[in-house]
Amino acid sequence: MEAAETPKPRERTLDARSLRGLAHPLRIRLLGNLRHDGPATASQLAERLGESSGATSYHLRQLAAHGFVEDDPTRGKGRERWWKASTEGVIFGPDLHSDTDPAVRGAVDLFLHEIASIHTQELATWLGTASDWPREWSHSADLSDFTLPLTSEQLHEMNEKLHEVVESYRTAGPRDGEAPLVRVHLHSFPRTGSTGRS
Repeated sequence: MEAAETPKPRERTLDARSLRGLAHPLRIRLLGNLRHDGPATASQLAERLGESSGATSYHLRQLAAHGFVEDDPTRGKGRERWWKASTEGVIFGPDLHSDTDPAVRGAVDLFLHEIASIHTQELATWLGTASDWPREWSHSADLSDFTLPLTSEQLHEMNEKLHEVVESYRTAGPRDGEAPLVRVHLHSFPRTGSTGRS
């Protein structure tokens, strides 16, 4: 009898060391691709992302060294090496935003700007292909923004509640593979030039 696969942890909290291991544009894209599209080889990832297999192999090994990806022993034959994501997401550690180490500050900036670029690209892809989807999808999708007067504590509370709502739908969808994956972006931040800094 085969041993049951150990369930992977849902999320990993980033610290300064692990963030520096992840903060590279190709590594972020590789990890996102494995999370969204499932296990793959370095060659498959290279084709998907328009990179060389040498580059994807190198950066996959770096991600593995920091515990973000791991071998998928259930796939592949011979020397073919399959990779899978070790977790479903990452969370910023509480001290990363205030770390004064220039290397950590650089890693924070690179990581956040790369995530923002990926979100922008995903949104642009949706807008460019929305007419290809059945009408109910374009009516269900959302592109809203709001401006609210909030304290930092209220902003944190609102984000926690929004995360809870999103999490409540994680297991609500069909598991038969018939439903498409839906990307949900939550951006909330104080507006530059507004009053009431706290």
